[in-house]
Amino acid sequence: MIECLCIDSSKKPPEIPLGRWIQKGFKYHITSVTFQPRQGIQGCYLREVSLGYDCLPYETYRLSRFAVTQDNLLKLIQMMKDCSDLNYFDINELIKQSELEIVPL
Repeated sequence: MIECLCIDSSKKPPEIPLGRWIQKGFKYHITSVTFQPRQGIQGCYLREVSLGYDCLPYETYRLSRFAVTQDNLLKLIQMMKDCSDLNYFDINELIKQSELEIVPL
């Protein structure tokens, strides 16, 4: 698991109940990372909250809603490699597209 900080909780889809939504300024733990073709995003699963079938088509939280420390960024990159069948070039593009920000936690 990788500790992260929610930096964007805006634009909650109406299909997601408030109790399953993230809150800006709160710390969470990323358990896995995946590309979500239905949502068209790089998404992550969190230990503290999760989306169920009643939230479809939303399955994960957008990865760019979170910030990680420099140390955790390296762990996140490794997790992205471990959680996908993508080659290294694709992972670099995924990281670039996710627009992650690095902030002190």
